Amino acid sequence: MKICLCILACLLCLVLGAGIGSLTISPREIFQILTGRLEGVKASILMSIRIPRVLMAFLVGAALSASGTVMQSVLRNPLASSYTLGVSSGASLLAAVTMLTGFSLLGAFTLPCMGFAGGLFTVFLAMGVTARLDSSMENQTIILCGMVLSLFVNAILTVLTALSGKYLDQLIFWQMGSFSAQTYVNCAIMGIILLAGTVVLASRGTEMDLMTFGEEQAQAAGVDLKKEKLLLIALSALLTGAAVSFAGVVGFVDLIAPHVTRRIFGARHRLIVPMSAFIGGGFMVVADLAARTLLSPRELPVGAVTALIGAPFFAWIYFHKRGGDA
Repeated sequence: MKICLCILACLLCLVLGAGIGSLTISPREIFQILTGRLEGVKASILMSIRIPRVLMAFLVGAALSASGTVMQSVLRNPLASSYTLGVSSGASLLAAVTMLTGFSLLGAFTLPCMGFAGGLFTVFLAMGVTARLDSSMENQTIILCGMVLSLFVNAILTVLTALSGKYLDQLIFWQMGSFSAQTYVNCAIMGIILLAGTVVLASRGTEMDLMTFGEEQAQAAGVDLKKEKLLLIALSALLTGAAVSFAGVVGFVDLIAPHVTRRIFGARHRLIVPMSAFIGGGFMVVADLAARTLLSPRELPVGAVTALIGAPFFAWIYFHKRGGDA
């Protein structure tokens, strides 16, 4: 029952995201447009602008949330995420370099691909440094190396942004996130990555369940901790890197959605990984809707909206939990 209600709530978010804007499109009109019984300006806006944007917002939110769920479980830290390991910083840095140099080998796909590559490179660099410092790859060492590397990369990015001149606005907007000008091709690529990543992560649910009880218990049950950590963190970085490459840096979703999902569905990772994706996707659609309507016709960066909503909400969740444990 909870699963059905969650999926219905996500569908409602998608309908609201597609229908609300400078030109309102009712649910009935959306259905008529999708079935080919209504044409005109509303049909053009819905099919060419709203649907790709709403789909990408959902897919990005889902990818970030699934990634955050895994990171928090693997590293046993409520504040852990792929952003903690520097994925967003690396993606933003390589995107900035691409903008400043004018590199365009892949045309319109150059910026997303370079951002994606930068994110993956950064997290693998963090994992490599961790392996050199700590052969057992303790959770605290991974988080510490990721945070230090992320701060260093962010410092380089700040210098580049300050010297970027005419690209300053574009770089700042990239760092705060946006779903404008999305295409069905982008959605298809993001959807394939999300589906593949989520299926594989959910299939490792038993291993993640054991790891949440502690590394000693997981090893006693036969889990190869080093191998599992590398696999799970790499897949999480893949999801986050893809999300950042298409939408820029959007924070807090990967922190909030996993906590909400666990409070609703418990702690079984085969269930909470996909359900966290649904909840995070729906939340991102609502955040994007707020970003483009609150100050219409001006558009807010979606990262700013998720921070305004997410920071106090996450603080309430965290301190409420602590109060309940006291």
